[in-house]
Amino acid sequence: MDSKLLREYIRNYKTPFEEEMAMIPDFLELLADPMAFSRDRKEGHFTASAWIVNRRRTHTLLTLHRKLEKWLQLGGHADDNQNLLEVAMNEAREESGLTSLRLVDRFIFDLDVHLIPANAVDAQHFHYDVRFLIEAEMDEPLLISPESKDLAWVGFDMTAELVGYNASILRMLEKTSRSEILL
Repeated sequence: MDSKLLREYIRNYKTPFEEEMAMIPDFLELLADPMAFSRDRKEGHFTASAWIVNRRRTHTLLTLHRKLEKWLQLGGHADDNQNLLEVAMNEAREESGLTSLRLVDRFIFDLDVHLIPANAVDAQHFHYDVRFLIEAEMDEPLLISPESKDLAWVGFDMTAELVGYNASILRMLEKTSRSEILL
């Protein structure tokens, strides 16, 4: 997926969630910036995430992010790679050790813009996160990466309790629970 295809996917992206629809112009505007996929764009840049679920759609794989101290989906920086689907798959493999990862759909599953707080290295900035739906086997061993404190398959019924009020994760959870997401 190059930036031209990404633009088409974002432009044609449909969601019933108004807050997500409102983000689309910001994603399209960012795509016009030649630095959009680089961490060197200090105001904000593209990231890609994997919303990993089991085949039966009862659990999601979450990581306790080392720096942010929050349970989140797996993902990371594009680091100049315009193929955000490739970024999401690579991050999923690197952050979980899973080999059973299977892309459910090549189209975007979710979009989110979120603020990353300042730390010792970086100023406060935005992540423009493009997310993809991925399946994996729950019986495969997990490998915790240096970016994580923990990694766990979390039942859908316990996800909200674990993540607190994280609207984007709750939105992905709701999307996954809907009947139009085929098994």
